[in-house]
Amino acid sequence: MTWDEKIKDFEHFLKFERNFSDNTLDAYLRDIRKLRDYAEFELENVGPLEITYENIQEYLFQLSKKKFSERTQARWISSIKAFFKYLLDDEVRSDNPATLLEGPKLGLYLPDTLSFDDVDKIINAIDVSNDLGKRNKCMIEVLYGCGLRVSELIELKISNINFKELYLKVEGKGDKTRYVPLAKFTAKLIKEYISEVRSKYKINKKCEDILFLNSRGSAMSRVIVFIIIKELTEKAGINKKISPHTFRHSFATHLLQNGADLRYIQEMLGHSSITTTEIYTHLKNEELRDVILNYHPRNKG
Repeated sequence: MTWDEKIKDFEHFLKFERNFSDNTLDAYLRDIRKLRDYAEFELENVGPLEITYENIQEYLFQLSKKKFSERTQARWISSIKAFFKYLLDDEVRSDNPATLLEGPKLGLYLPDTLSFDDVDKIINAIDVSNDLGKRNKCMIEVLYGCGLRVSELIELKISNINFKELYLKVEGKGDKTRYVPLAKFTAKLIKEYISEVRSKYKINKKCEDILFLNSRGSAMSRVIVFIIIKELTEKAGINKKISPHTFRHSFATHLLQNGADLRYIQEMLGHSSITTTEIYTHLKNEELRDVILNYHPRNKG
């Protein structure tokens, strides 16, 4: 039984039984293929049924010397544990060589955020005198104002926008659908983009219902959105590492700062667990700590 056969089976399991998103699926499969390459080239073709705990431990030790981040190392271990648990549950192996693997202890991951002013600076850096700029402004306003993931943004359908009731129907991770309120300001921008910009494109038949299109009338890629945001951030003079996800984090943090209930934020972002959303309370607590220390009567240097 070869690595490729079992990796293919594992892929089907993650995709159809666990409903993994394409990005998570790709990451897990990439991690297991790296282990396969190590087993074939360094362990003289040891198969997935013969590889031992010691083999895997040595593999991870060799990788750890290459200065990958703790989060990356933790994901490798998560992928490997999931793969061998699948083989055990599928009764392909009678043991699980990954049971004793332990990932690096991760500190609390606090996402970088933009202030209200930062968001405005980035949007104001867009040249809206041309169609591309008008599209980009609308795109970033939707990304921020609706708290979308980049994959949700580029797959957003016009038929899922309810302008009358002001909400978006968003098809998120694991095929979970949620309904996101749409601000009148954002709705107006979308309407203007559709009538003034999108209507000029010769649209690819497969993309007739996709909201954001490139100049060739096709769906936009994640990479292009990353590039647009990187260029705008530099143009706005903001020295932070910004990605599309930063706007989602910022949106959630600003909602919390303005008094929104954490449960509503969880619903709006489509988090399956409140624990994921609770990370934003730590951001608020950090801000609170800074304010208190700045004005604390015993903290005068």
